[in-house]
Amino acid sequence: MDGTETRQRRPEELGLPHTLSTGRLPAASEDGSLSVSESQWMATKPLGTELNRETALSIGFQVTVPFMFAGLGLSGAGILLNYFQHWPVFVEVNDLLTLVPPLVGLKGNLEMTLASRLATAANTGQIDDPREQHRVVNSNLALIQVQATVLGLLAAVVVLLLGAVSRGELDFAKVELLCASSIITAFLASFALGLLMVCIVIGARKLGVNPDNIATPIAASLGDLITLSILAFISSFFYKHKDSQFLTPLVCIGFMVLTLVWILIAKQNPPIVKILKFGWFPIILAMVFSSFGGLILNKTISKEQYKGMAIFTPIICGVGGNLVAIQTSRISTYLHMWSTPGVLPLWMKKFWPNPCSTFCTSGL
Repeated sequence: MDGTETRQRRPEELGLPHTLSTGRLPAASEDGSLSVSESQWMATKPLGTELNRETALSIGFQVTVPFMFAGLGLSGAGILLNYFQHWPVFVEVNDLLTLVPPLVGLKGNLEMTLASRLATAANTGQIDDPREQHRVVNSNLALIQVQATVLGLLAAVVVLLLGAVSRGELDFAKVELLCASSIITAFLASFALGLLMVCIVIGARKLGVNPDNIATPIAASLGDLITLSILAFISSFFYKHKDSQFLTPLVCIGFMVLTLVWILIAKQNPPIVKILKFGWFPIILAMVFSSFGGLILNKTISKEQYKGMAIFTPIICGVGGNLVAIQTSRISTYLHMWSTPGVLPLWMKKFWPNPCSTFCTSGL
């Protein structure tokens, strides 16, 4: 039997527990076959105590609590947005409202993706070794700092172009303020949420909770609040110091130069290098789509018939993505545990994952 057939066996046939939250995986050989030695499997340390197979009740409890907090976070973000839109900087620099959805969307594009990668690394035993844990964490944090800085600048450029097309003119006086505010907001929000995700995933691993179920909704609960608050205060700071000619250009240049440092740190992990090279298209595309959403928000939020719409905007945009992020994270972990990139397990080809199987069974 060749390597492909062997690695596509059901977990039960290999004598492995069919769960996402047990210990370290057996190593895969170069041809893709699973090498399951008795000494390797017996050396695996479970999470404090032996975890039972996940049930629909345990999954539901783990998902529901952080999902409710995520809803509260989105509600709080809506209240903040309704408050911030009347600040002088938001009134004077109208494109800041257009910038809100793409910057808030970085929570899903970067931090929730980071949470999913770390959860998969935890469930596959990649961060059990302290040295490997530091390497994985540092490279992933450096990666999102690179992505956040670049996307922050690109988001500001796209918003400026959309504003120029819709108004028929480009206000060059606001370009520097918008770019500097966007870059710093993306950088600080990603750094804060990234550190939080690391703590949550490692803590969940030690407590015997599946991080796939809790990490992404917690990122969603705080992402909007943190991003909106940083954007409001940073843009207000630059607005008050708008007469300082070299402040905003120096900030933009400094953060772009700092990106080179993050790239060097990220290169410590070969899989992260692949993301640095080939992982830009989906997040840039998502950012562009969010920018069009920001343009719609900017055009409607000031109209009398849509008064109060800002309060509901984060909730409408975020609730669906929170559950989808959990499902995606669980499926990703499952594929990394029981298959190799480019090859689907045979039983998954016959029975495609769906929300019911994801949230009501332990397999996905």
